Amino acid sequence: MSDGSLGLTEAVAMALGGMIGGGIYAVLGIVTQITGAATWGAFLLAGVVASCAAYSYVRLNELVTDGGSDGGGSVTFVQSFTGNSTLAGMIGWTLLVGYLGSMAMYAFAFAEFSIALPGVPSRLAGLPLRPIISVLVVAGFVGLNLLGARATGSAENVLTSVKVLVLLAFGVCGLAYALFVSSDPVDLGVSQFTSLHPIMAAAVSFVAFQGWQLLFYDQESMANPLAELRKAIAIAIPVAVSIYVIVGVVTYNLAPQAVQRNPHTALVDAASTIGGVAGLASVGAIIISLSALFSTGSAINATLFSAGYFAKGMLSDDLLPDRAGDSSASGVPTRTLLLLGGITAAFTAYGSLSAITSFASLSFIVVFGAMSALAVTRRDADRIAAVWPVIGTIGAGLFFVLMLYHLYTAERETFYAVVLIAIAMVTVEGLYFERDRIEREIPYLEPDTE
Repeated sequence: MSDGSLGLTEAVAMALGGMIGGGIYAVLGIVTQITGAATWGAFLLAGVVASCAAYSYVRLNELVTDGGSDGGGSVTFVQSFTGNSTLAGMIGWTLLVGYLGSMAMYAFAFAEFSIALPGVPSRLAGLPLRPIISVLVVAGFVGLNLLGARATGSAENVLTSVKVLVLLAFGVCGLAYALFVSSDPVDLGVSQFTSLHPIMAAAVSFVAFQGWQLLFYDQESMANPLAELRKAIAIAIPVAVSIYVIVGVVTYNLAPQAVQRNPHTALVDAASTIGGVAGLASVGAIIISLSALFSTGSAINATLFSAGYFAKGMLSDDLLPDRAGDSSASGVPTRTLLLLGGITAAFTAYGSLSAITSFASLSFIVVFGAMSALAVTRRDADRIAAVWPVIGTIGAGLFFVLMLYHLYTAERETFYAVVLIAIAMVTVEGLYFERDRIEREIPYLEPDTE
């Protein structure tokens, strides 16, 4: 039963906050290293494929609701339209891994921007401070969620407004500086579009566009979920793409050396350049750094909350082992939160930002592509026009292949790590979901007591 606590404004804020929340701060440097001045084009391509996947989600959700369900996300769609619990569980596990990678990515970026603040050292007692900060911020938000903390819809409006306004101000002021103050022409990287680099970069950036699908887990809080979901996503994704495009152009053109030297925090150097016009270089840098901390921190909190409830739903459907938490608990089970937090902390402490981002992006590419393909199979339904799911399916497939190609040619160790993790995950999933069949087919052996 819908309680109506989320209206269209709150839904837009949640979807936009999920994308703007930390993605731009975490992936911008990696995308820029791959495709240079064509970064804006990579974000645009990723946004198009994400929009087609979102169309598929919305239409599948409407069909599921017509069938008597309360709606849902990827797992519900697979269960409803294929009846295959094993496949639904594997999609769910993949999506959960994507959430873990996203949180690890946000925690990594949080620490990078913390170190970029004036007076904060990069090492403490001879130890690198980045992993320590990343683990501590994850632990902090796990503790906060254990206390039952959650932003209300009204609070999310304020939080998202602040994040969006800071980035918009950065983008508008940066464009003005590039056009009217800088003597160098604005470089849009047009020559890059004759290569595959923008598409590879789009694949890497895909994780920055996953936040909208978290709305599908909050439908019970919407007065009119079908209409509000459709409108909120139609507004949120184009706005996020526009902001990413502007920020990508500004950062590359105002901080080209920082993009090469320290891409993870190149935004700080660009903000410093803009502020320098008014003699406020340090102020501009501090504002962007604090905005990054605010955004990545809130993204960790929101994703952890949603991932916790997503995992609880999987526990209720017997798609996760009982040891992962108690599905009958009020709110998110404590054991589930601790497990999610522990894995995230391990990812962010020992992984590189590029590896974490790539792994998370691959997870969402697989799931979003699968949902687009599922929508293609339902194209005879009145609500589904085949062209958009087809674009989403082909786009996700191309992203997946090019992402693996990029990792194999440029980051061989990351490629092998991703392949090994994928093999291990599929093996564990197969053993878990087919455990009943395995028990039936393997004869029980009586112990030899003689």
